[in-house]
Formats: sequence, structure tokens, C-alpha cells
Amino acid sequence: MRSDSERTPRDVAIGLLARREHAQAELRAKLRGRGFSDTEIAHTLGELRAEGLQSDTRYAESYVRSRAERSYGPVRIGAELRQRGVDAACIERALAEYEGDWDEVARNYYRRHFGGAPPADFQERAKRLRHMQQRGFGVDNLRALADVDDAADD
Repeated sequence: MRSDSERTPRDVAIGLLARREHAQAELRAKLRGRGFSDTEIAHTLGELRAEGLQSDTRYAESYVRSRAERSYGPVRIGAELRQRGVDAACIERALAEYEGDWDEVARNYYRRHFGGAPPADFQERAKRLRHMQQRGFGVDNLRALADVDDAADD
């Protein structure tokens, strides 16, 4: 086995990609942190992309699925992907192609987090909606929560 000083940027990148998908910007930062030159990194990332071993699209799809399973909404997920250096077109496509129902994700989280009781007053309802916005759910998703509170009133 090679020592760390003998490993090529490709070896390191493939090792990282074997564990999980990485955005190109993440790989670039990790390779830089290991002391590889920008030229070596650019060449390596170009090769990996051309061979289909690294894909920001695949990374974004995986990330959206993973975060949605943890009950985060599309607004927050999109912002997190932008922070990770994924381009807007990949983000938009991954969010649009998500096979789940964002309203259902919001309803399930709302029920689980707040229980079955409706909000006691307007302040409590506003507090709940702010919490849901911080989780990344947009206005359309929040409108879908009205039926959750209405059902709890019955």
C-alpha cells in the first residue's frame, strides 16, 4: 500500500468517492487540504467527471433524498447545496425530480414534532410556522399544513 505522500490526487479522490458522493467543490477543497496543486486537482476532477465517477447531478439527487428523509424542506436543501458549490441548474433539477411529496414531508414532520394538538392561539401557530420555515418549507408547503390543524380541531 502507498504511503500518504505517494498517493496521487486520483487515488485520494476515488477513496473519498467510494465512501459517498461528493460535489466537485467538496473534492477540490479536500484535495487542496491534502497539498495537491490546483493544476493536479483540475486535471483529476476533469478525468473523474469524464469517466462518470464524479457527478454534481448525482450528488445533488442523493443529497435531496437524504435530507428529505430527515424532514428538511426544499428551500433549505437548495440553500445547503448552493453552499456546497453545486450549480443552480443541478439543484433545480434534483429538487424537481425528487420522487416524494414535499407537502407530505411537511405534514409528517409537523405531526411528529407538534403532536396532534392544534395551536392554542395565533402566537403559537406563528411560532410553529416559523419553525417549519426554518426547516426549509416554503409558503406552498405551509398552506398544506392548514388541513393538519383543521383535522386536529375535529
